Amino acid sequence: MYNSRSNNLIGFHGCDEDVRDQLLIKPNQVKISEKPFDWLGHGFYIWENNYDRALKWAKDKQKRGEIKKPSVIGVVFTLDYCFDLIDSEFIEMLTLYYRLLEKDFLSIGKELPKNKDVKEDEHKDLLIRELDCAVIEYLHQRIKEEIINVEHTPLKEFDSARGVFTEGGPAFPGAGVQKKSHIQICIRNMSCIKGFFLPRK
Repeated sequence: MYNSRSNNLIGFHGCDEDVRDQLLIKPNQVKISEKPFDWLGHGFYIWENNYDRALKWAKDKQKRGEIKKPSVIGVVFTLDYCFDLIDSEFIEMLTLYYRLLEKDFLSIGKELPKNKDVKEDEHKDLLIRELDCAVIEYLHQRIKEEIINVEHTPLKEFDSARGVFTEGGPAFPGAGVQKKSHIQICIRNMSCIKGFFLPRK
């Protein structure tokens, strides 16, 4: 009843300037991320209402030689049916699908992927989220299979995923707030993206 979220939201996508310009000119040609360590699974990533964090992310990618000119594009989007990891219902669902995935891996004698630290990260925030990504992608796949194979399933595919992430070390000595805390959105259904815009300075 409360899981459909159709109101428009504003977010920001950190990227190379060329990617920004292409999205402005060709807004239907959205490239999704399908990396094995995507924090919320595969999709198009948006920093919810956080221009500065999107730009910092792009600048960090430039330092690693992954992009030439860091930039940010604004995104107008809806969450629609959202796998929201701020909501207890979906956290419990994630735990359930983790157990199912663990059982599947045990049955074939394979080890589950693990979340890992990046060597340069002094805060040990487990930035390589291979386990999280595997569980979330497994959940989406199992739901898709049930929709195809079960006539009257209550399940439906998610349009987006959303999570709060705390990282970057304390904002000040003894703080519970961390420097890089943010809300991240992963859009799976591209019709949730209503448009792109060039943010004002």
